[in-house]
Amino acid sequence: MLLQQQLDGDKPEQKDSCAPLLQVRNLKKYFPITSPFGRLKGHVKAVESVNFDLYEKGTLGLVGESGCGKSTTGRSILRLIEPTEGSVNYRGKELLQLNQSEFKGFRKDMQMVFQDPHSSLNPKKRIGELIEEPMEIHKIGTKAERMERAMDLLKRTGIREDQYFRFPHEFSGGQRQRIGIARALAVDPSIIVLDEPVSALDVSIQSQVLNLLEEIQDEFKLAYLFISHDLSVVRHTADEIGVMYLGHMVEKAPTDDLFANPLHPYTKALLSAIPIPDRKQRRERIIIKGDVPSPIDPPTGCVFHTRCPFVMDQCKTIKPEMLQQSDGHQVACHLYN
Repeated sequence: MLLQQQLDGDKPEQKDSCAPLLQVRNLKKYFPITSPFGRLKGHVKAVESVNFDLYEKGTLGLVGESGCGKSTTGRSILRLIEPTEGSVNYRGKELLQLNQSEFKGFRKDMQMVFQDPHSSLNPKKRIGELIEEPMEIHKIGTKAERMERAMDLLKRTGIREDQYFRFPHEFSGGQRQRIGIARALAVDPSIIVLDEPVSALDVSIQSQVLNLLEEIQDEFKLAYLFISHDLSVVRHTADEIGVMYLGHMVEKAPTDDLFANPLHPYTKALLSAIPIPDRKQRRERIIIKGDVPSPIDPPTGCVFHTRCPFVMDQCKTIKPEMLQQSDGHQVACHLYN
């Protein structure tokens, strides 16, 4: 009971249950490029003006091909890498204006499950120590209470309690990802950023982990930012999906609406690549020609215009705004603006 009081004690109150838990506005992350002599030569524009809201017990999926800025967005929100510009507002508190000491109190409210379960766990520590470590850092509970909670979380995520003293290399990939989930839950967060949490797992194990994430979301009242390149996985988990291309969010919509009525040409191409199990059903395959432009020198206007089959003159010079086309469905494309 004392441990749970400590876990709940520092959380800011949510005054309006309908208000977003997390608001991200104009988030940007540029990585500097320097010469061997330290001279600034340019920037890699990894994330450019990303906006979205995340609600309590809701799941927002971020999708797009490799290098589109999905993982950088997630890490920037948690300040694992410092954003270049923008606003990250959690329960009414502007997080990017806090120094590291002030921000430490909010770190336990926002945790992350990493893509690679092999490298995300310290091989020199036993799994019990790994789960207790976040609680120790935030000075939560006594040693006995931390051990008891770690045991409970292992059991809840499908790991036997008698494996508490084993090392990460003694577990399979799926078990290691379960341990990573248990570690994220240790400090009772409100938000978990899931960075490709099942992409490194076998297909049969993926479904088990996805079902586990769904169960604990209801049990612990969690909000998820689910980052993935697999649209079929995101369709199973997300309430809303944001599609990213070259650091920009080009479309955002409720999941069912996005799959039923994709608007952006890039979204249509992504959806057309999803295999259909029934061979009698056919889907028109949209092939995107050309290579992804360099984020060092992105195209002017619409960033997708160099590969878009519907490109118009204005696409090459005018950047399209993200505008709402229907209830909750937004798209940045001159075909609709």
